[in-house]
Amino acid sequence: MSVRAKFKCWSIQHSYSHSSDYSAAQVTLVPVYDADGPNASWSKATPSGKIEMLITNPGAVEQFELGKDYFVDFTPAE
Repeated sequence: MSVRAKFKCWSIQHSYSHSSDYSAAQVTLVPVYDADGPNASWSKATPSGKIEMLITNPGAVEQFELGKDYFVDFTPAE
């Protein structure tokens, strides 16, 4: 079984270390409520929550755009 949910990129907070080349970004996603469409059945039952990720790969951080919607698929890792 899998679940597909739509999330919006709510914030991207960058942090840098002055002592090294290390940089990271905290990306926060929040659920999108849809009355109609492919996300409607999930968002009706799950109207709140959030996903927070600390990402240290600059290329991965660049894949997220503030305010943009993303589908997240939850599938058992077996």
